[in-house]
Amino acid sequence: MSDISVQLKNEAAAKLPAPITVADALRQLDRALAKQALTAKVDGRDVDLTFELQPQENGDAVRIEPVLPETLEGLGVLRHSTAHLLAAAVLDLFPGSKLGIGPPLLDDPRYGFFYDVIAPRPLTDADLPAIEKRMREIGKRNFAYRREEISREEALRIFRERDEPLKCELIENKGGPVVSVYYIDGTPFIDFCIGPHVPNTNKLRAFKLLSLAGAYWMGDSERPQMQRIYGTAFFTQEELDAWIKQREEAERRDHRRLGRELDLFSIQEEYGQGLIFWHPNGAMIRKQMEDYLYEELVKRNYSFVYTPHIAKRELWQISGHEQNYGDSMFAPTKLEDTEFRLKPMNCPFHIGIYKSQQRSYRNLPQRYAEMGTVYRAELSGTLHGLMRVRGFTVDDAHLFCTPDQVRREISDCVDFVNQVFHTFGFDKVKFELSVKGSDTSKQYLGAEEDWAQAEAALADSLNERGIDYARVEGEAAFYGPKIDFKIEDAIGRLWQLGTVQWDFNLPERFELEYIGEDNKPHRPVMVHRALFGSIERFFGVLIEHYAGAFPLWLAPVQIAVLPITDRINEYAEAVAKQLRGDGLRIEIDLRSEKISAKIRHAQLQKVPFMLVLGDRERDENRIAVRERTRGDIGTMTVEEFQRMARDLVTRRALVNIE
Repeated sequence: MSDISVQLKNEAAAKLPAPITVADALRQLDRALAKQALTAKVDGRDVDLTFELQPQENGDAVRIEPVLPETLEGLGVLRHSTAHLLAAAVLDLFPGSKLGIGPPLLDDPRYGFFYDVIAPRPLTDADLPAIEKRMREIGKRNFAYRREEISREEALRIFRERDEPLKCELIENKGGPVVSVYYIDGTPFIDFCIGPHVPNTNKLRAFKLLSLAGAYWMGDSERPQMQRIYGTAFFTQEELDAWIKQREEAERRDHRRLGRELDLFSIQEEYGQGLIFWHPNGAMIRKQMEDYLYEELVKRNYSFVYTPHIAKRELWQISGHEQNYGDSMFAPTKLEDTEFRLKPMNCPFHIGIYKSQQRSYRNLPQRYAEMGTVYRAELSGTLHGLMRVRGFTVDDAHLFCTPDQVRREISDCVDFVNQVFHTFGFDKVKFELSVKGSDTSKQYLGAEEDWAQAEAALADSLNERGIDYARVEGEAAFYGPKIDFKIEDAIGRLWQLGTVQWDFNLPERFELEYIGEDNKPHRPVMVHRALFGSIERFFGVLIEHYAGAFPLWLAPVQIAVLPITDRINEYAEAVAKQLRGDGLRIEIDLRSEKISAKIRHAQLQKVPFMLVLGDRERDENRIAVRERTRGDIGTMTVEEFQRMARDLVTRRALVNIE
């Protein structure tokens, strides 16, 4: 028996007898960590705890980093393993079911994982409690997750014998000469999977199945129709209970339901999935969003541009979009022997404006801003209200700078995003700096010194402002590092919205230049910047954040004028006219209904203020004011109310009564 040198992160190396598994090594090095560990990284490679350690050829210590609960990576392992447990229960209850894929979901606040299945009969919501019960029964039996590495041919033989054609297809398309499969011992489950997974089913205790949905295999409507079973999982029952409570609140705030009830937007099947119709109420809110942003852009000396929605296919080949994002682009269309494609992004068009004339260092920076509508060929199974669509508008900006200017421009972008989110009521903003790191699997563009400069500039802009941020290794775009902005909404959910990105790619591909002080051509730095990100997505988040009860400055109808009887209608019209003259958005309810019904209607439409008018109000030339949440706040003159409302709107106040 020989020894192996093993090292925990930030600890001294220790000699252990070999062969030894990760689990046994952890038990000898740190028993507390060993009890917590779900999986581990061994010299950066994700492995199960049963993985057998091998000595390094150069004699260096083998480095172990356990993956622990309460980490994002640990949550991914937990949810992936729970998805496998779900599939095992389905196979047990519905023999002959065919399995698709079952990934964890960490970026979707609605779900934690799913598994696609084809059962012998269509599953219904009534089946979910029985499946969940069987999952718990399996979990309590402490069955092991067991990994085997076998030849591709052996894997195909196993899954053909089990009549699992979809798994065979995955192996044929993605498997190498040797593939890994996972068993849950004691169950009929086996899966083609990279892993890693928790050691045993007893680790999985706090989970819940949520819903069923339709899904096509590989998102292709010509392929088999499957059923997608959604669920979620957490490390503790307390976390799960808190999430369920949050989910119930999220359902109350669901932007799709509120969109219908408040007549904000629609998606109409006959026109196409993922295409948004902005109704007058929603369009008015969008106008307020855009007007505010245009105001701020003018202050920051941006230039406004408008660009086409379609371009020659050749443009997208030069930009690299066709090679890197081709699957997300709509198919080419041909006209007079020339192929065109709808734009998935605005950047090449802004480059076209920059290149339309020679630029001097004296002309820089050039800041182009556009509310640019783009199109993505998203699969139907991924579409979700306003949050994931096929046509959307980006508050896009591209900054063309000299290397000396770029740090200031990025810092201004960080200040800008903080101001914008604060204005809309998002005070909890999380920043992530995505850098190249040591990941060599991506084909990163640009020299090492360029990356170092870019990452330092982005980091400095955050550090100088005392902004806490997470540094995410290996998550940079292939063309440069970036800062991503995530906001926390009223019920604690995180939403990925804006971004600032440094681009080494497009200036090179399009051979951008400016003439420097030395009278020679130089390559400008290009920065991509979006604050809302997708206007549709930002609007969806706004709806859910406010549960449809928008502050006065954003509300589509700001004031409802409610005459108690028909004889007050003329006075109501006069009040409305005076307020409209001040730019306020007014709705008069002249229906022959009781005042209680009119108030209830305005409340359901979440109108911020209601002006109740009766004989006394008309005779005294006053108005009785109700606020949406506080009820009656007293009587006042129209002029007094007008001044109060104008002040709230001008300041873009987030509450109606201060």
